[in-house]
Amino acid sequence: MVLVPALYETVQNVTSAQSSPVIAIGAIHYDTIAHASEPIRPETSTPSRLSAKPGGVATNIARALVRLGVGTHLVGAIGDDGAADMLSRQLRQEGLGLHVTTRAGFATGQYLALHNPAGDLAAACVDDRVLSEAPEDLFDAIVENLAASAPQETIWFLDANLPAAMLARLTGLARPGRLIANAVSDAKAIRLRAVLGELDCLMLNRGEAATLTGLSRDATSEDLAAALMQSGLKSFVLTSAATDVLVLEGGGLHRFAPLQTKIVDVTGAGDALTAGTVAALSKGYGLKEAVPFGLAAAALTLRCTGALADELSWDALANF
Repeated sequence: MVLVPALYETVQNVTSAQSSPVIAIGAIHYDTIAHASEPIRPETSTPSRLSAKPGGVATNIARALVRLGVGTHLVGAIGDDGAADMLSRQLRQEGLGLHVTTRAGFATGQYLALHNPAGDLAAACVDDRVLSEAPEDLFDAIVENLAASAPQETIWFLDANLPAAMLARLTGLARPGRLIANAVSDAKAIRLRAVLGELDCLMLNRGEAATLTGLSRDATSEDLAAALMQSGLKSFVLTSAATDVLVLEGGGLHRFAPLQTKIVDVTGAGDALTAGTVAALSKGYGLKEAVPFGLAAAALTLRCTGALADELSWDALANF
């Protein structure tokens, strides 16, 4: 087994290295997170603490990247409502290069998560019609403009909240550079099936891997990884809750152990793993060397509320 290395030994090299720019395309949501003070039961209300923050996979990752000093553009769709104004203002203040298309008659994407006292997710709902029902060419002009000035080392990130036809279109427009995607959920992972061979890396979990490969959800991680290796993917990071993470790079499969931490909220932990990994990739690390930074970012996120840990920094990752 390959264990997470002592990251403090390399953090000085990471912080001093110049970052490749990242262009993230996908969901921009308004997240409402409820932490119940007792187990959530159906057909009744439960005393809880509620918080509201920006969310959506691409947004979570873009915000984390900015915290880590990576120049990041975020492309997405918003509605014509108050949530759109609030989100746009906050994301720009955080330092993101924000490129949004406003869709009249649509509500900005919203996500509602209900967490039990132990931090586990009891239920979640999402209204993402502003993006899931968007025409496939919605972002063409924005992406073409960004691509025209994108350096060769640019990292393009796509999330599977994008419709399948749009994903197929964007894989052709998002050049030059590397193309990384996140499968988002069991229901949405299937949208990536037609473009797997175009991706340089895919971040996904066991349920999403089962959807993409057609294997049972009870299949072992090793069987899922073997099927993914036959799918046309060049590389991937396959997570399995609190058990080992399998990483394909250069034709070889590598195993990592997640870090142990107190769990306050599971929201955004997978996005944090993606963000930490992409941040290290932007600094010139290979995938196998980048994943430990993602594991540290995920552990930091698990012990806080919401998808972005307030303490996120290279030093925090190195000293976790």
